[in-house]
Amino acid sequence: MDGDRNGRPDDSARRRLQGELRQLRQLRELRTREGSRERRTDTAPITGTGRTRLDQPRTARPGLLSLPSYDPEAFGVLSERIARFLGTGRFIVWMTVVVVIWIAWNTLLPATVRFDEYPFIFLTLALSLQASYAAPLILLAQNRQDNRDRVNMEQDRARSDRNIADTEYLTREVAALRHGLGEVATRDFIRSELQSLLREIEERREAPEPL
Repeated sequence: MDGDRNGRPDDSARRRLQGELRQLRQLRELRTREGSRERRTDTAPITGTGRTRLDQPRTARPGLLSLPSYDPEAFGVLSERIARFLGTGRFIVWMTVVVVIWIAWNTLLPATVRFDEYPFIFLTLALSLQASYAAPLILLAQNRQDNRDRVNMEQDRARSDRNIADTEYLTREVAALRHGLGEVATRDFIRSELQSLLREIEERREAPEPL
């Protein structure tokens, strides 16, 4: 009887703990379900009006015709490299060598090996294509250089403005210091005042006392 009495409260306590654990598990499951629903509603677009959320950036929709995308900075750097190479003597030497070899190949070798007979139409086409592509690349490189020069000029102008403001501030401070030092008693002024006081004291001592 005593064991049963002592065992009943243990069983009830275990049941209570098991019930509380079940409740905690159910609450966790509900919270996880609600969190997953909120995430889905946040990420999914509004189907009623066909509009996306305003607090999220719009993504590009794939259209019927998708144009190829490129990095303008990388293309600009490449154009500058090509323009720098076109403006060197090495390019002129290589182009001269290629033209000489081309003409010699198509004039000195047998007719079965030649691929561009006189008047060298294919060579003219290649040179014209090279010139037509070189001109825009050079212009693009010049535009990038102009933009850099403009930015440098603006920075220099801002730097010069700051220097002018600093110099004006320093001149005002120096003028204020000079004005303040003009009112400060110097060593010579104090010495002269003390000497004049000593003279007055000596004169009063030497002066005869009135009867």
